[in-house]
Amino acid sequence: MQHVIMYTTEVSPFCVRAEKLLKERGVATIEKIRIDLDPAQRDIMVERTKRRTVPQIFIGDTHIGGFDDLAALDRDGKLAPLLG
Repeated sequence: MQHVIMYTTEVSPFCVRAEKLLKERGVATIEKIRIDLDPAQRDIMVERTKRRTVPQIFIGDTHIGGFDDLAALDRDGKLAPLLG
């Protein structure tokens, strides 16, 4: 199983939905980086993704994007192969 990193905040419903979908697909551990608690991490997220919204999800070294991107991968049958 690939390492999953998710830039997140405490109150984002999209972060909650992304975590739920990943767990449903067998991801046991998600490294969560709380950008609401650490402004420096927000800057790092924007630098890495060129996006300001959460969640921003990485599977291994691959930037997936946000929840909509994750859900689209799942619908297209492409999420499971990425997760390994």
